[in-house]
Amino acid sequence: MQTAAENILNVTLLEPRLKHPTIFNHFDELLEGQSLTIHNDHDPKPLYYQLLGERGNIFTWEYLEQGPEWWKVKISKRITGQEDETLGQIAAKDLSKARIFKKYGLDFCCGGKKTVKEACKEKGLDVTKIEQELQQANRLPGSRPLPYNEWSLDFLADYIVNTHHSYVVKNLPDIRAYATKVMKVHGSRHPELVLIWKLVEEVYTEMMSHMVKEEKVLFPYIKELVAANNKLQPVQASHFGTVQNPINMMEMEHEVVGKCLAEIRELTSNYTLPEDACASYSLLYRMLDEFEEDLHMHVHLENNILFPKAVELEKNLNK
Repeated sequence: MQTAAENILNVTLLEPRLKHPTIFNHFDELLEGQSLTIHNDHDPKPLYYQLLGERGNIFTWEYLEQGPEWWKVKISKRITGQEDETLGQIAAKDLSKARIFKKYGLDFCCGGKKTVKEACKEKGLDVTKIEQELQQANRLPGSRPLPYNEWSLDFLADYIVNTHHSYVVKNLPDIRAYATKVMKVHGSRHPELVLIWKLVEEVYTEMMSHMVKEEKVLFPYIKELVAANNKLQPVQASHFGTVQNPINMMEMEHEVVGKCLAEIRELTSNYTLPEDACASYSLLYRMLDEFEEDLHMHVHLENNILFPKAVELEKNLNK
């Protein structure tokens, strides 16, 4: 077993040509769960990418100190079977980290099944910087988000209906009306408004039918699973087979709506108003921005918490 002292490597004492080979040798000697802390006089970020490329995703990387004189990084070898959490899993455990994902445009709801490394690679982002911010978020005091992950599934389903479904029912018709109005007044000078109107219509059609399916079919079945788990009633056979089948459909519909709103955001350059925008134009952009914000939370609660827990509950009941 290596001692803590043996697991500290001062890279500045090595010849430049020997630095990376020596670090790799030390890392390869680690047992699973053990760590190596390297001390350097500059940011060793290139080492991260070389280690990832040559050894694969079998380590974690944590900055302990970042200049101006010393950079200290703790590199730990993963335990076999221990995989990176997905964006959705991270947000489900600690919603405060979703702010970091939003900051860098990382989709933690519809695209929540990707790891941080996968999502950063797709967008060409610096994964070490984002992972560092996620690590720092663990140490920062912050607001206490609602404990969604601790709620019973029947309570969470009711919360989604009463909070997010009701928001959609109240606001989406107004968004639709303003999208039509603004397109008619400004569409000749701003042709993107025609595309935005079409996308809003698609969102309206998808969401209105989507919520009915959840409220009439999927959510009642999830409540039956909860009741069965609480020994209140047996699970009735469903016409759709396992709960995974309607969940697959709901997730596909989430993706359709998410892509529509992402396209609207791109068409509007992140809701940047033109100089000739009127009050209705401004209101439309603000409502769309707020709607997308609500949708991200709405989809997060379903894709990352309600749905996977419902699948697991059904499996346990059928054992």
